[in-house]
Amino acid sequence: MDPIRNPYAPGAGQRPPELAGRDDQLRAFDVVVERVARGRPERSLVLTGLRGVGKTVLLNALRSTAVRKGWGTGKLEARPEQSLRRPLSSALHQAVRELGHPESDQVGHVLGVVRSFAQREAGSSAKLRDQWSPGIDVPAVRGRADSGDVEIDLVELLTEVGGLAADVGKGVGVFIDEMQDLGPDDVSALCAACHEISQSGLPLIVVGAGLPHLPAVLSASKSYSERLFSYQRIDRLGREAADRALVAPAAEEEAGFAEEALAALYAATGGYPYFIQAYGKTAWDLAPRTPITAADVEVAAPEAERELAVGFFGSRYERATPAERDYLRAMADAAGEADGAADPVASVATADVAAVLGKRPQSLSPARDALLKKGLIYSGERGRIAFTVPHFGRYLRQQG
Repeated sequence: MDPIRNPYAPGAGQRPPELAGRDDQLRAFDVVVERVARGRPERSLVLTGLRGVGKTVLLNALRSTAVRKGWGTGKLEARPEQSLRRPLSSALHQAVRELGHPESDQVGHVLGVVRSFAQREAGSSAKLRDQWSPGIDVPAVRGRADSGDVEIDLVELLTEVGGLAADVGKGVGVFIDEMQDLGPDDVSALCAACHEISQSGLPLIVVGAGLPHLPAVLSASKSYSERLFSYQRIDRLGREAADRALVAPAAEEEAGFAEEALAALYAATGGYPYFIQAYGKTAWDLAPRTPITAADVEVAAPEAERELAVGFFGSRYERATPAERDYLRAMADAAGEADGAADPVASVATADVAAVLGKRPQSLSPARDALLKKGLIYSGERGRIAFTVPHFGRYLRQQG
């Protein structure tokens, strides 16, 4: 089949041609946007899930919804060891510009506060090259969002931006990807700011996306975070939605799948959106004609697996040190999966991993902690860990 017309799009954060299985989240966000714009109370939103389930794609789709409603929006990706101040300031700079407030003096004041918030990270004595320069051509507003206490400063900053949005009857959405990578002080400050904004009724919400343990990270920071955010678990697709993700794009190109091929693809992908796109793309390229058959899927599967082994699994495995790789392989063995028959995302006890390696659990803490920081594993409950990537255990066992 013509590879130029191949509709499937396996890529990090790349929107698939058919965003299947997320209708409930999109409809719920429509309601949130309308309520916030009308001054109704609404909680900020947190999306959680494994890698490859489409959190970033959904986050971008929600942002597009806000843009269509005339909101000001900004997006950032949290990174370990990086302060929130500069990336958040850049995101809010964009959001303020999108609002289109008619009073230039008020806009200038808020942008001055944004600049003040950002520059506080470097300090007043910092060299010019270390000072933040986002293209804001107004001076920093002294005495506002520049105390040095990020919690106080963030509350003041979001209050200023939310007030600007309220003036024009619109809202502001701050979209944060990889939210679990925020530092402890920044997480605490963000929770406090969201709490304050919610109480004041200003039209500003935070929409975060992160790994499954993100709710625990937020809860450990502020006990009220359990009530502050609306949590939505983004999981693999059911059979009907997975079929739609394959069939609808193919139909646009006057192609299709045999029922047996769809069943084979669901068995191979487990319903995970990234895998669906990867297997769909390979099956299309290798199939001689439409409809794509189960035999075509059987031929394509090894090629799809090789590509995933390099680009999806291998790239992550390469980030680990030799000691960390030993730990990952021991996790895979401890999980006891047999050819993918077991739950591909099941957690294992850290004591079981230690037993596989024949070592004391305490001696393995450095490797485990490093893997946690790299986002290769997560801990959803005390004493247990799991891979952040589905089928990662199967990949490791196949590597021998």
